[in-house]
Amino acid sequence: MTTQDKLRAIRELMKQYKLSAYIIPPTDPHQSEYIPARWKTREWFSGFTGSAGTVVVTEHFAGLWTDSRYFIQAEQELAGSGIELVKLKIPHTPEYIDWLSENLEKGSCVGFDGNVFSESLANMLKARFSVKGIDIESRFDLPGLIWKDRPEMSKEMVYEHETKYAGKDRKEKLMLVFEQMKADGFDYHLLTALDDIAWLFNLRGNDIDFNPVFIAYALLSQSKATLFINKEKITDGLLKQLQGDGIEILPYSAIGESLASLKSQKSILYTSSKISCSLSGQIPSAIRKSDGLSIPSKLKACKDAVETANIHQAMIKDGIALTRFFIWLENHLGKQNISEVDVDEKLTSFRKQQQGFIGNSFETIAGYLDHGAIVHYSATSESAYQLKPEGLLLLDSGGQYLEGTTDITRTISLGKPTKDEKEDYTRVLKGTIRLAMAVFPEGTKGFQLDALARLALWDAHKNYGHGTGHGVGYFLNVHEGPQGISPNPAVNYPLLEGMVQSDEPGFYREGMYGIRLENLIQVVNVGQSDYGTFLAFDTLTLCPFDKNLIDKGLLSKEELTWLNDYHQKVFEKLSPSLDTVEKAWLKEKTMPL
Repeated sequence: MTTQDKLRAIRELMKQYKLSAYIIPPTDPHQSEYIPARWKTREWFSGFTGSAGTVVVTEHFAGLWTDSRYFIQAEQELAGSGIELVKLKIPHTPEYIDWLSENLEKGSCVGFDGNVFSESLANMLKARFSVKGIDIESRFDLPGLIWKDRPEMSKEMVYEHETKYAGKDRKEKLMLVFEQMKADGFDYHLLTALDDIAWLFNLRGNDIDFNPVFIAYALLSQSKATLFINKEKITDGLLKQLQGDGIEILPYSAIGESLASLKSQKSILYTSSKISCSLSGQIPSAIRKSDGLSIPSKLKACKDAVETANIHQAMIKDGIALTRFFIWLENHLGKQNISEVDVDEKLTSFRKQQQGFIGNSFETIAGYLDHGAIVHYSATSESAYQLKPEGLLLLDSGGQYLEGTTDITRTISLGKPTKDEKEDYTRVLKGTIRLAMAVFPEGTKGFQLDALARLALWDAHKNYGHGTGHGVGYFLNVHEGPQGISPNPAVNYPLLEGMVQSDEPGFYREGMYGIRLENLIQVVNVGQSDYGTFLAFDTLTLCPFDKNLIDKGLLSKEELTWLNDYHQKVFEKLSPSLDTVEKAWLKEKTMPL
């Protein structure tokens, strides 16, 4: 079926079920960012492959609402589909909820699949639409009725993340959660986010590309844990270990029945943005519901001493792979055909040589020339450019290691850089450095620091449309909360000691090139004064910046000192693992400016 065939089919179903509009979100029952093939409904329906974006279908209109990261990509992928791109966060463009409120008549009904719509979003829709006399209907999975070759749920096996990597065993982690539940007065705690569950039980899986998680739910009382997962995904040996740790195993599909049987007058904690409205609807009304961050999400965000030590090892391994890749690229550029796809495959091959490497942490972004201006570009054999000894290459990549998750972006010049390229690059670099140098009082939120990464660009009347930093998991999701660094004051969880996040300002000239520079940084305690406890960032990533693109005259004395100190650290950490040729290359790349 073409996208236009799917539009015709879904409109016929909308008539049958008396729906004026239908919403298709980019989500699964766990509100995951990266989702299993079975629930890639929005992608299957529209052809748009970006991670963020919602499709709305009415009788005479179909639109995809997405943000600036995906404007160029969406225009290309939606061409000829019958679905229009609606650009979010630009003047006079309403959110799809507002658009529906304005364009539907009183008495209309908006449909969606309640199994993949979060409770918080469904409640917002209900409240906003009720003012306009518009109803909602969450019982119908209309795309599922026409998706004939829909993938089944994954049957990949779950495996143990050993304590030498995890830092604490699962019984210790469970006790921490039980104690916090008692302190907060919760009888039950429902976990729906897959990374929370994987972290708490020291388990990993292969159900979602790039994220080592598995499809499951967990329900905790103050002294008991139940894991809802299909048993064929667990070996007999692991099953005995889990049961020996006091963990009950029930089928994935049993979660609704278990929630429905909870005792009255008890309280339950869950996260309304991470639970489907269909599942939350099965919790008895006599149960006191509390919406808040899960306890594991707060615990896992602050990496302990064992996790931190392991992360440093993962960074060394990643730095070695990147060093070898950049040497290879320099030696072969202009001498053989190298495409953007080849860049991805070659870098992955170097990572695979590192012990403990499990896979990439997201789909590599290798954007050459104007492809670098597509923030979340993904090269295919059809779209990939061939690299030449000229222009800029933006390379955003990461690895999943048993010792941690990496995420790094470097932009390099493949020829002689222009004056504009050097200025833009240096202003982005200044932002990376300024944020990395920040010292701030305990309790500071990410949005309070975001401007540090933008000031050098603002000085030149430039900016970028994405956030500056996201939390990063520990051999888990490359995007992890609850913290973040962006202009959005709604991201207001404080930056706490041990948290790992990205530092990635950028600048993009559409049709020409993109520049982004990303390191991972960890919050560290730098002491107390009469004014409280103060925190700073330790830069974890180990890879040189391209000195050919740096306009030294634009760097302050403090920024230059930071850069030279960082490059010295990169050499000291990586050189013991390199051969003579590699060491000489890295020495030259990290020489002080």
